[in-house]
Amino acid sequence: MTIQSGVAGLNEEQQDIICWFDGVAESAASAQTETLRRIIEMNHGTEYLSKWLGSDTEIQQAEGEELERLYTRRVPLANHADLEPYIQRIADGDDSPLLTQEPITTLSLSSGTTDGRPKYVPFTRYSSQSTLQIFKLAAAHRSSLLWGLVGDRVFPLRAGGRILELIYSSKQFKTKGGVTAGTATTHYYASEEFRAKQKCTESFACSPLEVILEGDYKQSTYCHLLLGLYFCDQVDFVTSTFAYSMVHVFTAFEGLWEEICHDIRHGSLSNSRVTSPRIRRAVLEHLSPNPSLALKIESKCRELQGLDWCCTIPELWPNAKYIYSIMTGSMQPYLKKLRHYAGELPLVCADYGSTESWIGVNLDPYAPPQSVTFTVIPTLAYFEFIPLVNSQHKRPTDDVIDLDYQEGEPLPLSQVKLGQQYELVLTTYTGLYRYRLGDVVEVASFYKGAPQLTFVCRRKLILTINIDKNTEKDLQLAVERSSQLLAQCQAELVDFTSHADTSKHPGHYVIYWEIKAKDGDEIRDRVLQECCREMDASFADYGYVVSRRTHSIGPLELRLVKDGTFGNILEHYISNGATMSQFKTPRCTNNPVLLRILDHNTVKHFWSTAYG
Repeated sequence: MTIQSGVAGLNEEQQDIICWFDGVAESAASAQTETLRRIIEMNHGTEYLSKWLGSDTEIQQAEGEELERLYTRRVPLANHADLEPYIQRIADGDDSPLLTQEPITTLSLSSGTTDGRPKYVPFTRYSSQSTLQIFKLAAAHRSSLLWGLVGDRVFPLRAGGRILELIYSSKQFKTKGGVTAGTATTHYYASEEFRAKQKCTESFACSPLEVILEGDYKQSTYCHLLLGLYFCDQVDFVTSTFAYSMVHVFTAFEGLWEEICHDIRHGSLSNSRVTSPRIRRAVLEHLSPNPSLALKIESKCRELQGLDWCCTIPELWPNAKYIYSIMTGSMQPYLKKLRHYAGELPLVCADYGSTESWIGVNLDPYAPPQSVTFTVIPTLAYFEFIPLVNSQHKRPTDDVIDLDYQEGEPLPLSQVKLGQQYELVLTTYTGLYRYRLGDVVEVASFYKGAPQLTFVCRRKLILTINIDKNTEKDLQLAVERSSQLLAQCQAELVDFTSHADTSKHPGHYVIYWEIKAKDGDEIRDRVLQECCREMDASFADYGYVVSRRTHSIGPLELRLVKDGTFGNILEHYISNGATMSQFKTPRCTNNPVLLRILDHNTVKHFWSTAYG
């Protein structure tokens, strides 16, 4: 379904941002060179750039393509390890111009660690400003599309309406050098820009800021659901950062609804569920006894319980128009369960970004998550694209770091080609220069002069033992295919992860599954054995197939873990500074703590018979 964007019914600010974006998309190439010029102008003379550019004024005087050529010829490609010494100095209190001329006083926690230390990324006021900008742009496009179409299921929001925002902060802390650190979402929710977002859309979160900023996701979840139901008729859409957290919240709701109805009936707040005085004061200000609403919700919940909670969201939030969250990449395994809760409500994929930078906006809210494209915003950062050619048959050598692709020379945005896959490289206002993001994208189309990207996978191989090369996407496809067999015993996959076990020869893949059986029925071992065999046979990588046939990789092992095991993993990450809003289940792990959790909770083992 192709829909042309229009501006009917939009306010002046929304019309302005759509017109602005159309202009920069039309002249994306020149917008990119101007972005690079501004970044260099702002940060020329920093220790990092001076190392490569020196004090030569030639690059400052260059324009257009010449500027791009000089910059990319002199400044090398980098990864986090290259920038980590500078970032660590910032964390330790060095306020000299290392990466940016303006002092960096805030650091974001990215995924992973560096030598056991938190992995930091610079966060500046520009980070919050760009988040607000992309939010406004995406919201304007969601409002401009479908104006007056499909009956009352239109995307524009009502002035004064509410959003059920299932979002969370973690605790901010100070580094040794006194720099504020925390997750990127935590910094954004504490910023002026987050408050401005609600004012500019005239649509407000159900939960007060105290609930979002508390840092205890269990207390926040209870309050989000309580206030979301208290204001249920006012909710225009339901959103979370990742699809995982939304599924987690509605799974928790199945066990919380009776307490929530009690609190709505009495205008109270559970003492056992919510202990924070700050949250209690903020939430109780919004509540008063509402017995009729409690009775209505109780009746609905009993019906939904009998339907295995299918269509929970449209039944309890009847005016919600869509579900909005990041649903690509590692979030795809949760879409089936999210669709179960959402019924026929549109699943609208949120925009494409990372801790390091925002990248692109979803201009077509009707696109299904599996085929959504993200239009690059050419003013957010300077983007380069490393051409990638899949290298399925290449044997590993000591001097090759990534064996899954062969690389071409990095290209500017203006030279990318339709259908080609690339690794993204960023130069940002926040002090990252030619930074390899590790995301593989494909150019699916163009919006005026701006490429529209589909997310393919993370670049890094996650499962490899011998000459095998399997990515997160390969694992996901194998799990999706094999888990379909669970329908035989009315069971569903809750979550999964993997581990390449090389402790014994030959090494083998270990896949951990948590499964939910309907009505607590026992899942037959025969079905799980079939799942194990099918999963092993579904890894199509040539190196894996050859290694399995020659027994240089052992049979795949499926380990079934207890209910709640992946909840324990979530607890581990949150206790170490993560936030629910940014949590992603690791799809492969060598972390000894996680492996202990998984192995301690393993209740059954199955070995593949796929290769005899």
